[in-house]
Amino acid sequence: MFEKRKKISLKPTSEHFETLIGKTSEIFGRMVIAHSLRIDGKVVGNIESDQDVRVTVAIGEGAVVIGDITAYRVMVAGKVEGNIYAKERADFYETAVVRGDVTYGTIGIEHGSQIIGLIIQGALSNPVIDAKTVIREAQQQR
Repeated sequence: MFEKRKKISLKPTSEHFETLIGKTSEIFGRMVIAHSLRIDGKVVGNIESDQDVRVTVAIGEGAVVIGDITAYRVMVAGKVEGNIYAKERADFYETAVVRGDVTYGTIGIEHGSQIIGLIIQGALSNPVIDAKTVIREAQQQR
């Protein structure tokens, strides 16, 4: 009756990743991207894309990002210490560990993933607004 689900990790998808950051690579600094990005190494700094561009940021299993991520779609199988702003969709796989707030259009969360922070539906037009501002506004509406 109950079958064990297959373990799904961040495998190659139909996405085309223009930029790949390998397992042994470390990037320090702000990244502004115009095309989809796959990270299997470490990035310390914010990752940003223009809101009008359909850019996917994929964080592979074992990868680490310390900084905020702003993109059309975000897929996480590794570790993120920072806020995530996914305009269209955010996907969190079984091995994902996120310490930060997640703002999304739609979301997918596998059993076993860890999100330590607020989960806010509805992509913000201005990602500079943080969770404290959203909470304050919600409390004022009461």
